[in-house]
Amino acid sequence: MIQANWQILNTLFLIVSFVAGATIGSFLNVCIYRLPRNESIVRPRSRCPKCGNAIAWFDNIPIVSWLLLGAKCRYCHETISWQYPLVEALTGALFACVFWRFGFTVATFAYMLLTAALILVTFVDLTEWIIPDQVTVPGIFIGLALSLLGMFYAPANLVVTDVFDSLIGMVLGGASLYLLDKITVLLLRKPGMGFGDVKLLAMLGAFLGWKNVVLIIMTASLVGSVIGIAIVLLRRRKGTETSALPDDMPKGHYIPFGPYLALAGLFAMFFGADLINFYLNRLSAVPGVEQLPLIQ
Repeated sequence: MIQANWQILNTLFLIVSFVAGATIGSFLNVCIYRLPRNESIVRPRSRCPKCGNAIAWFDNIPIVSWLLLGAKCRYCHETISWQYPLVEALTGALFACVFWRFGFTVATFAYMLLTAALILVTFVDLTEWIIPDQVTVPGIFIGLALSLLGMFYAPANLVVTDVFDSLIGMVLGGASLYLLDKITVLLLRKPGMGFGDVKLLAMLGAFLGWKNVVLIIMTASLVGSVIGIAIVLLRRRKGTETSALPDDMPKGHYIPFGPYLALAGLFAMFFGADLINFYLNRLSAVPGVEQLPLIQ
């Protein structure tokens, strides 16, 4: 009986997590549009970006309103971008996954916040080719504060439970991309990744620790290389010129790296501890190698 009630409660909170995530996703859409334009994310209330009419509350229900309106503005009947329901649904789904992974703990709220930040920087980077400092800089300090909490409150269930792990992760994350950027410019004479990526990886290091930084760099580089090569080959096959890119983008810079870092960060958040501990256990089984510290 208790088991059945617990399963019902768990399912209920999964649904609540999805609804809460979709609602926050609606707010993220506002941030994605306004932050790169240095506009307030609070005032004025949500408006159609094409006709300027304020959006009524019944037209601002996550996912549902977009479907009921047929993806068109009620007033000007211009098409509403698919990005809006995508961000809402993606945020809702990932929030539910965070609850499923971390349960009724402080970590759930902490990593829901990190998830929202990563979704925000991903879509801003994809559309505007920038990563807002308003997200990454406060995120670094929040990550450090959470690691400090993890040192003294074990039930928080945080990935990082040592503030020094968080500090090293922040420094390693920022320094590694900064140095790689300089090496790329010096040796290849090509534009680097930009300082926004440096701060993004520093934030991920503060939240997830230095071991996960290594995993994030490896994962992001692998995924980015595969997708990047595929896009370049597809563009060449279709005869797409670099002039099709935004005017302010340097030649040869095809895709932003931020989304790959964000994707790798989510992967590390969900699976990093298990993968790293598996590797460390296997390494410790090698004769002559001492038992290495695991991620709790």
